[in-house]
Amino acid sequence: MNTLQMLLNKLPGPLRNRYFFALLCFFALMVFFDRHDVLTQFRLQRMVNKLEDDKAYYTKKIEEAKQERLDMDANKERFARERYYMKQQDEDVYIIVEE
Repeated sequence: MNTLQMLLNKLPGPLRNRYFFALLCFFALMVFFDRHDVLTQFRLQRMVNKLEDDKAYYTKKIEEAKQERLDMDANKERFARERYYMKQQDEDVYIIVEE
């Protein structure tokens, strides 16, 4: 018992306090061993950020598709000529590829 008491006396003051020790154990439990620990929260936040980026990307693509549809409705002949290389009987189509 005497050696245990000597080791306990060698510890710094805050570590001998049982409330500090309980708080330290609680903190370690919450940070490392809990179901919602810091690492899990970091992963979840990273996933949320990725999903928000995906949402913004697809919202932009939807707006572009809506604009393209409106453009196609306004000028169907131009759309058919540019996209599908359609032509009339007496026309020749030349495709110019930019390098």
